[in-house]
Amino acid sequence: MAIVQQAICTFIVCLLSTSAGFIYSWPSSTITMFSSTNTTLNRPMTVTEQTMFASVFAIVALIMTPATGYLLDKIGRKNTCILFALPQIISWVIISSSRSVELVLTAMCISGVGGCILTCVPMYISEICQETIRGTMLAGVNLFYGIGITLSYVFGGCLSYQTMNYTCLSISAASIILMTYMRESPLYLLKKGLDEEAAKSVAFYRSVKVDSKVVVEEIETIRRTLNSLTAGEQLPEEESLKPPKTPEKRSILQIIRKSKSSRQGIIVVLAVTLLSMFQGVAGVQVYAQPLFEKAMPSVSGNLMSVVFGLLNITSGFIAAFLVDIYGRRRLMICSSALSGITCLAVATQVHMQWGPDWLTVVFIYIYCIVYTFGGGTVPYIIMAEFFLPEVKSFMVMVCTEWAWICNFLVVFTLSIFVTNFGIASAFYLFSVFCILSVVYCYYYLPETKALTVDVIQTLLIKKRQNI
Repeated sequence: MAIVQQAICTFIVCLLSTSAGFIYSWPSSTITMFSSTNTTLNRPMTVTEQTMFASVFAIVALIMTPATGYLLDKIGRKNTCILFALPQIISWVIISSSRSVELVLTAMCISGVGGCILTCVPMYISEICQETIRGTMLAGVNLFYGIGITLSYVFGGCLSYQTMNYTCLSISAASIILMTYMRESPLYLLKKGLDEEAAKSVAFYRSVKVDSKVVVEEIETIRRTLNSLTAGEQLPEEESLKPPKTPEKRSILQIIRKSKSSRQGIIVVLAVTLLSMFQGVAGVQVYAQPLFEKAMPSVSGNLMSVVFGLLNITSGFIAAFLVDIYGRRRLMICSSALSGITCLAVATQVHMQWGPDWLTVVFIYIYCIVYTFGGGTVPYIIMAEFFLPEVKSFMVMVCTEWAWICNFLVVFTLSIFVTNFGIASAFYLFSVFCILSVVYCYYYLPETKALTVDVIQTLLIKKRQNI
């Protein structure tokens, strides 16, 4: 029952990611219409407005993400998730009630604030799920985000403009209502000294009574983790030789300066995130419809986008199961290698035309599937696993901020790159980053499957010492 309860709670929290996916990929199904003379807006969008329309979500998310680190520790994981889900509703209300280009762009700016949900959700899930299923549950964040992207493609092709807007608005509102079922993270409650509430939270997520042995043991484990500022950086025999010290209050920067594992962890996560993002799928998601129309003009771009999204979802489900079976490191290495091969296949096919047009689309689909197993899943898991509780909010915020920077660069430059140098050149570049990812992960990425945070800290230090 405990796993079922955690799965239900993960599903509810991940629905917030689905709402973010709706609006993030909304430009893919509307940008062609908005730039044409048949636009539903008061006038066609200019080229500059089209570029901003596709990338402003990432820009605003990038600007607003630093606030999440503060809010996660100030008002809690649950309340921060709800707070950053509200901008999606506001955006859909504006979009549904306006025909102005300027107001639609404003709505996209507001929705970017909701992009911060992708910082909050992984952290929340990592603190409410047990280690044995943590990787699978964390994989749900990206999976449900992909579901939102795919549904956006489907709605854009099957529903009228206004019906799509109202549908997305309804689902976004429902996700917030369901959040009332959730309880606050027990780790956050213990940090605030709310021991009784923390015990009730653990009991809720483990489907046991508050006074059960399971609750007592888990509370003790969390308390031990909170009291260990530099877990894993000294061997137990070294610690036993030192006299006990009275715990002192340290700032986040002081903890980071003292904790070698935190510094090593942030370097690894930032590097893996950069290499994953520049494998290019984020850009393909936003520009899916026009990109597919260029690759294969004879077939509906919207239809190919929907298939692309469905493959993302399917591969996301498979990745969610594999990540706790084969581990993060192995999946990341194998996925990056296969992504590099498929990127080269796409590039050479477009460049040399050695096969039929449909082969280009097939290779893009394969590329999307294998990417999801590694770059589309692993970075979001390790950023929620690598850090000590005292610095976790800050570190996850920094990692997500970096992810949005990389996301913006890929999305903003892909259209310009394709226009000036062609699709083939873009995929040649993606393949280079895939190869770099294989090399980096082989030497620097430790395996964290089913490990507690203190053991992960030890691995980070050992990895650093062995290099």
